[in-house]
This record gives sequence, structure tokens and C-alpha cells, in this order.
Amino acid sequence: MLSDVQPEESSATDLQLGEARSVFRVDGMDCGECARTVQRVMGKLSGVREVAVSFNTTKMTVVHNASLETIQKTVSDVGYRATVLETTLQDPDVPVATGGEAAEPGFWEKHKRTVLTTVSGLFLGVGLITEFAGGSESAAIVCYLIAILTGGFYAARAGYFALKSFTLDMNFLMTVAAIGAAAIGEWSEGATVVFLFSVGNWLQASTMERTRRSIRSLIGFAPKEALVRRNGQEQTVSVDHLQIGDLILVRPGERIPMDGRVEAGSSTVNQAPVTGESIPVLKQMGDEVFAGTLNETGGLEVIVTKKVQDSTLSRMIYLVEEAQEQKAPSQQFVDRFATYYTPIVVVLAILIAVLPPLFTGDPFSDWIYRALALLVIACPCALVISTPVAIVAAIGNAAKRGVLIKGGAYLELMGQIRAVAFDKTGTLTQGKPVVVLVEPFDGVDQEQLLTVAASIEARSEHPLARAVLLLGEQKGIRALPVQQFQAVAGKGAQGHLDGALYRIGKPSWFEELGYDGTDRLKTVLSVQHEQGHTVMLVADEQQIIGLIAVADTVRPDSADTIAKLKQAGTAHTVMLTGDHARIAKSIAKQVGIDEYHGDLLPEQKLARITELKQRHHLVAMVGDGINDSPALAASDIGIAMGGAGTDIALETADIVLMSDDISKLPFTVRLSRKALRLIKQNIWFSLLVKLAFLLLTVAGLSNLWMAVFADTGAALLVILNGMRLIKVR
Repeated sequence: MLSDVQPEESSATDLQLGEARSVFRVDGMDCGECARTVQRVMGKLSGVREVAVSFNTTKMTVVHNASLETIQKTVSDVGYRATVLETTLQDPDVPVATGGEAAEPGFWEKHKRTVLTTVSGLFLGVGLITEFAGGSESAAIVCYLIAILTGGFYAARAGYFALKSFTLDMNFLMTVAAIGAAAIGEWSEGATVVFLFSVGNWLQASTMERTRRSIRSLIGFAPKEALVRRNGQEQTVSVDHLQIGDLILVRPGERIPMDGRVEAGSSTVNQAPVTGESIPVLKQMGDEVFAGTLNETGGLEVIVTKKVQDSTLSRMIYLVEEAQEQKAPSQQFVDRFATYYTPIVVVLAILIAVLPPLFTGDPFSDWIYRALALLVIACPCALVISTPVAIVAAIGNAAKRGVLIKGGAYLELMGQIRAVAFDKTGTLTQGKPVVVLVEPFDGVDQEQLLTVAASIEARSEHPLARAVLLLGEQKGIRALPVQQFQAVAGKGAQGHLDGALYRIGKPSWFEELGYDGTDRLKTVLSVQHEQGHTVMLVADEQQIIGLIAVADTVRPDSADTIAKLKQAGTAHTVMLTGDHARIAKSIAKQVGIDEYHGDLLPEQKLARITELKQRHHLVAMVGDGINDSPALAASDIGIAMGGAGTDIALETADIVLMSDDISKLPFTVRLSRKALRLIKQNIWFSLLVKLAFLLLTVAGLSNLWMAVFADTGAALLVILNGMRLIKVR
């Protein structure tokens, strides 16, 4: 596949007076050259200022003042079908016109390529039988001619438009080869070439369509209508007409039509289309929900928080489609190679047809035949489609599993990453402190200790206080009224319960206040500090009555994730955190991290990333997409966690794990490494096949049908090889 021109986003303010920006879906393109032909023809159309055609996504973006009907007719004249998906007019006050999904084509329009290819094959077969059975030569030639006309219809038309735009594409060269074969009396060869080429294009179109379905399946998840309550009345409206603040009603079994916040109701929601999570998530009042996710068990009332074009699913689909169009380094190399390769081979074919007969006296027909076979080999279809098909398949597969890879370059780069750096809080850990130990002293039981602690902490806003209160709620402990509550900044809090003074806070505060530390207390404190836990002491006016240890606990899947990353070929893992080095050491030991650094400021994290790049060349950084921005930006690949709820992650990271699930990371590494491996396989295989048949053709050891069979077969093999990425789990 030859390179596609990259679409540029044009807002209404970029448009000139009277212009519109329209997006079309173009059906019928079965190779990169098809997209280039549409691109060139549209570029010459009067009233079109900019045009970008994508073979991968079958989309065409046009900035124009020509009518939509004129554009569609021009595309139709080239042999394809353009359906309007959306139009933005120059006047920003005019709403966007959306065509939505393309109307279902009729049987003939949908299957005419299949029918013509079948007819070509039937007449080729009849012609071969007639010829070898000793029948009429004229009858055989008529059958071959019908086979050439039906099977070569699309190639001839596309070749004609390629010639008009001064381009030598595969369709033009194949047409010349077929006509040349007929001209020198090789009717069966010409018909066989055309039939095999038609079959090859049909198979290419079918297999490429499978790779495109991965992203189109996401589009199908979003409902087109929503049940909204306005002014006390329930009505069904198009999602395009929903406004921020509208209240939509979602029944059990329905998909949520728009991003929003649950206002009333409780239900489990399957978020797989957006986050890739296989287990439904409980949604209650105040929780965020996403368009396209499935409400399973209960009714929900949802306040709309985003417009349709800004929903997480819409932005995700846009970013994936954009990513599929960004060229990877290997694709850029192949495109440059093909630019020079094809004209050189065409010149070589002309020389082979003309020079040898002049010097050797051989019949021109023999060398013209070899030149025609060389022309069939000339266009490197397998080579130029080797990289894009793998990238489309990999990015589409990743998107379905909740991983947003924002371009082929990042996919290839991730496959070469040798070291991965992790932020700690919210990445390797839960990001929410929880109580890990309640240790009462001197006759005080655990319930009494928690009652005192929860009663005082109920008046505090500190994150550690919330951890104590959560444990109290889980154990059914009721907080008591506190008199004379006082928060001591940076140290703790105190208050009176039933007339007695109680305190809770840092051990250093109690040292300042003159409390004695028993040997048991010192032992427990030492153990807790060694494990990286934060300790709060609880005391009455005379003595310490117990301690509560709090920690940001490790995610259940962090250790398994690190182990699988190493299995996938990651050579080195590092944790960078602003937390105390003691805590960093404890977390690193629990999850199996190779190296850790604590007490780091943002600029120090940046320095560590720079140092890692010097040691390991290519480094990825995993964070939450909000903090540690300098380190994420400095790394070769920035990977953000929890992108489904974080706008900044969608915008800034190179790869986004849409769910808050670090276990997706090993899958991403495996997918990237396999994609890189398959791309290299495809490129080398394509080059070797081309070289082999070029040599065989020049030596006279290959014929036309063998050449086209090899070319088409190689293209199909690299497509099928790339499509294996769809199955990676």
C-alpha cells in the first residue's frame, strides 16, 4: 500500500467564506493505489481546496465549496462510492450535518466485484477447456476476451485514471500486461493474469475489511437516541441534540448514550467497549459513566456532562483512526523505497523489450513477453502493504481491549523498549491509604481503640483520617461526640470524649509531649517503619493506648504485571516516587521492581529518566497522566493510567490504558513486540519474493501467470501474517 496523505483537522474557523469541511466514507478501495487515485482526481476537482484520503480507515476529508453531489459523482466516476459522514460549514453557528452510518448498498453494488471476478473465472475455465480439447480457436479467444473484460474492468478503469494523473500504478501496469499478452497472441496468459489479479484484489479487500471492523465495532456501541426528561416530560431525542445538563434515563439492558454522572439509581455497568474491563463495575450516585457502555441490572438517571463529539468513546475512536494513519518508521522507509523502485523496474522492462532483440536477433515477441512479466512484478504491492496492515490490526485490537496506542511510531517504539519506569502512587499502588494494622496496648481492646480514633478523626480532613473512618464503618463502629476538638498542624489532633482527653498523631508529636515509649511500642514501630507503613499513635492523657498503621497498598496485580513484563522481554524496571525511600524500598520488594528511587522532586524524576535513557537507550514511563508530566514527556514512550476518566491522559500520553488497570501493560508490550517482528518478516519476505521473480523473469524462467500469482500471493500472505495481531490476547 502506498502512503496515504494525512488528514488535517480543520475547524469552522479555518474555513474560508462559503467553504465546508466534509468527511466521507469511500467504499470499494482495495489497495493503497486506489486511495491515491481518489486523492489525485479529487485534488483536481474545481471547488476543492484540500483533500485527504485514507485507505486504512476508508475515509476522505475534503475542504470545499463544490456541492456534495459533485464530489460524490467524481468519486463514483473513478469507481468508488462516497457516503457523507459529516459536514462542518464555514458559519460556526450552523450545526454540523451528520450522515451517520452509510446506507446499506444494494446487492449489485455490494457484490459486483465478486460477480465480475466469478464470471471472469468461468470464461477463463471454458476457454482453457475449449483450447486444450481441440475446439474452435476463435471460440476460445472469445472466452478469454470476456474473461479479460470482466476480470479487468476495475483494473482498467483505475489504471486509466492513474495514467491521467501521470502515475504508474499496479492497475495500469497490469492492464498493459494483459493487452500486451493479447497483442502477441498469448490470450490464455492474458486472461489468467487478469483473473488472478482480480481474485487477489478481491481477497485483499476482504481481508483488509476484517482489520477495519475492529474500530467500526466501537462505533456500533454508541446509541443513536436517548430517553431524556425535560420539563417533567420524557421524550426520545437524537444524541446529537443532547445538551450538557440534560437528564437521561437508562433502563436495564440498554447502552448508556452519553458520558455523564449518575444522579439517581444503582446498577452494574459493563465498560468493556471503553476500558476493556471484563468485569462489570457498580455505578451509584455521583459515579461517572461513559457512552457506549452497557447498563446491566438497574435503572439509572444520568446527568449529561459532555456533548456527543466530546464523549470518551467518540474521542477514543477519533484518536484510534488518527493513530492508524500515522506512519511508522518502517512504513516511511518502504514508501521511499517504492517511490524509486517502481520507475526503475519500468525502465528496465522497456530496455528488456527493446535492446536484446536488436543485438541478438531474437524475436521481439519473446522479450516483450519477458518485459510484460517484469511489469507485473514491478509494483511492490506486498511490500508497501506489509507495514500498514500490521499497524491497523494491532491498534484496532489494542483499542478493543482498552489500550489506546496513538500511532504506528509508538507501536514500533514500544516493541523496542528495554526499560520501564513506574510512578508509585496510583500506578503500582491503589493510591488510597488503608489501615493495615490496629495494635492496642495495656488492656485496651481493638474496638475501644478504633472508637477513640474514629471519633477524633471524624472531625479531620486528612487522607489518613479517611482510612481510619473507612475501617470503622466496615466494623460497624459508631463515632462518639467530641468536645474541644483541636487539629495540630503537621502533627495530629486531639479532643475530649466523655470528659477525657485523647490524642492521635505522629510518633514524633508524642515524643515532644513527653510520652514514654515501651519496648513493645518501639519494636512494633520499628517493624512498621521497615515495611514502609505510616504509623499513628493513640493516647489518653497519661499513656499511649495503641497504634494504627496505614499504608498505600500495592495493587493486587502489580507483582504479576512486573513478572509478565520481564517474561515479555523488558530488561529493567524502575520505580520513581516522591515518597520516603523506606516506603519505596518496601513497595519495590513486594512487586519485584529491579531499582527504586524515593524522595524525588519532579525535576529529580526527570533527571532519573535521562539517566535511564543513557543506560538503556529506550525507556517508557508509566504514570497517571496528571502528575510527573516532565518525566512522562522526557521518556521515549509516555504511558498514562485510567484514561477513560482523565482528559489530560487522552491528550498527552503516547499510550493510554483506558481502565485503571496496570495488568494491560504486559499485553501492550507483547502486542508491540509481535507487531515489530511481523512487520520485519513482511518486509523481508516481500523483498525476497520480488528479487527472486525479477531474476527468474529476466532469465526467462517465469511466465505472466506465475508472476501475478507470486505478486498477489505475496501480498495476501503479508496481509494474513499482519492480521494475526488481531488475535493477540
